[in-house]
Amino acid sequence: MSSETWQDVPLAPPDSIFKLTAAYKADTFPQKVNLGVGAYRDNDNKPWVLPVIKKATQILLNDPNLDHEYLPITGLPEFTAGAAKLILGADSPAIAEGRAVSVQTISGTGANHLGALFLSRFYHWDTPKQIYLSNPTWANHHAIFKNVGIQPIDYPYYDPATIGLDFEGFIATLQSAAPRSVFLLHACAHNPTGVDPTRDQWKHIAEVITAKNHYAFFDCAYQGFASGDLNNDAWAVRYFVEKGVPMLVCQSFAKNAGLYGERIGALHIVPPTKDAADRVKSQLSVLQRSEISNPPSYGARLVSLILNDSDLFADWNRDIKTMAERIIFMRNELYRLLTEELKTPGSWVHIINQIGMFSFTGINPAQSQALIDIFHIYLTANGRISMAGLNTHNIRYFAESLDKVVRGQV
Repeated sequence: MSSETWQDVPLAPPDSIFKLTAAYKADTFPQKVNLGVGAYRDNDNKPWVLPVIKKATQILLNDPNLDHEYLPITGLPEFTAGAAKLILGADSPAIAEGRAVSVQTISGTGANHLGALFLSRFYHWDTPKQIYLSNPTWANHHAIFKNVGIQPIDYPYYDPATIGLDFEGFIATLQSAAPRSVFLLHACAHNPTGVDPTRDQWKHIAEVITAKNHYAFFDCAYQGFASGDLNNDAWAVRYFVEKGVPMLVCQSFAKNAGLYGERIGALHIVPPTKDAADRVKSQLSVLQRSEISNPPSYGARLVSLILNDSDLFADWNRDIKTMAERIIFMRNELYRLLTEELKTPGSWVHIINQIGMFSFTGINPAQSQALIDIFHIYLTANGRISMAGLNTHNIRYFAESLDKVVRGQV
């Protein structure tokens, strides 16, 4: 037998979002618009380095004691402690009782992976290993769980008829699922729909999860970025902790700190006792060691400075508010153009009811493709757009193009 040549390895298709971005970059049309990528852009369509990040960077550069030694396996302690307080709340009972386990991860993706891997190894599954994911969800969720042997199952979430939440379908699945099932929940600014439960709905969700002994797997990629208020966006997570719901939460600083390329995140698991927390942390350390040995330090040091300095933290809050308010303004302006000026057929109130970076427009795949092919406006086939890609220079062109597609005038 000859040596391995890898000729039988199937050719994988390119990632749909990165393929879309590549097509946008190759397009020479002067009015092209990229509404596919999930990264913040300023009003001139440029990446925005947060002023607080520039300030923190200078502090690090001028620190004579800064070195490049390995971090502990579970991460920079000042970062993980600060990150836990940010998402769980400084007065969280889980932190006060020493039962919040926090590990630095390779952004939110790494947190999802480590959380999934831990559940795959140690969760007491009464059924085959499976996790309920909202339909739709972030596309990478499916691959992350499949890679550790956990089968994704859809639960109803988005209602195309209302372009809103299918709350009844969601609750019905929570109630009919086998006890001790695992449900992935988007803490705020649901990706890709921008549709979030209300606080009363969150309370009902927590009640059913508790009654059925389910496990809540929170993914929080947009804290602060959704509403402009860090505390407001953490409300659901903190409520679940307060009610003693079994849970973990994945946390990312890519969006709210603009640190996309630094890959800075954290995984927080909240067991019922400190003894259980110690056991959990010991195994997370073993898993982390076998995969990345130690997390990278630069992003963690930047975020740690911001989380643990009151002046920098105040600056960060202002920067977050700047980003969130620009996106909210774009939502309002798009809604105004479609309803008041263009009088585009259909209801567009979902544009202003949804929250966060993304919006589900409600258009179909053929209409989405027409926007790409005819108008050079790049978006995903399901009609999801990144509101951060809109600005005062291109929003009228987008609205007019969308209007023509909806009217069938193409």
